[in-house]
Amino acid sequence: MFLSCFESLWNCPAKSVPGKNPSDPIKLARLVVEASIGEPLAHRKYVVPLLQAAGWEKAPFSIAEQRCFTNPKGRIRVVGGKVVRGKPKRSDYLLRYRPDFPIAVVEAKANYKTPSAGLSQAKEYAEILDLNFAYSTNGKGIVGFDYRTGIERIVDCFPTPDQLWARLNATAPLSTSAIERVLAPFYHDAERLPRYYQRIASNRAIDAIMRGRNRVLITMATGTGKTVVAFQICYKLWSTCWNRNNDPVKRASNTARVCQI
Repeated sequence: MFLSCFESLWNCPAKSVPGKNPSDPIKLARLVVEASIGEPLAHRKYVVPLLQAAGWEKAPFSIAEQRCFTNPKGRIRVVGGKVVRGKPKRSDYLLRYRPDFPIAVVEAKANYKTPSAGLSQAKEYAEILDLNFAYSTNGKGIVGFDYRTGIERIVDCFPTPDQLWARLNATAPLSTSAIERVLAPFYHDAERLPRYYQRIASNRAIDAIMRGRNRVLITMATGTGKTVVAFQICYKLWSTCWNRNNDPVKRASNTARVCQI
């Protein structure tokens, strides 16, 4: 089956092959083989090694591959009086500086497309996930966007975890103890894992407290997990011994209030 498919594509005009129009038969054959293995396998063949070379699979860093970060069943919509499900949001690669602290998103496209073909999608996901770094790649070239500077540029390789963290922490640096608390893991219940927006709310509240904010207000809609967010904030502070000295100032002045709209 593969041979017949290969022969038909080999005999077809080069302009019918997506992307470039190679005159060299070897280049044409390579495009045919790469197209035949499918995009997910191509990602693993070309993209994953680039991420591994940057150190993203070395603990405590990690790569979350092909993960739905919204409801896997899709968003509920009412169309024509009927309830239908939309498509869930799924990132190709979510780069995690710590297990519960993603720092960048990577969208991978077929290698006959341009490296920037997935950048708009990566930026959309980065905005949803409250991330500052978005990358797009076709396995051969890489384009990155930094929300802190608003600069889009071609890069030779993916940045290392420590390089991204240094860039994230450069504008308003945190102390070592504060970083420990911001990066602390959530309490994990297999039946109630924090949703992406609950993670964002919890991490933002912890960050604000570590920067000396005496009051933090989190406003969430009905049914979006206010209790989960409040619990995760308390758990992260407790598990990192935030008030190990029983400081009355901390107990009296620092309050995170989660309100319903």
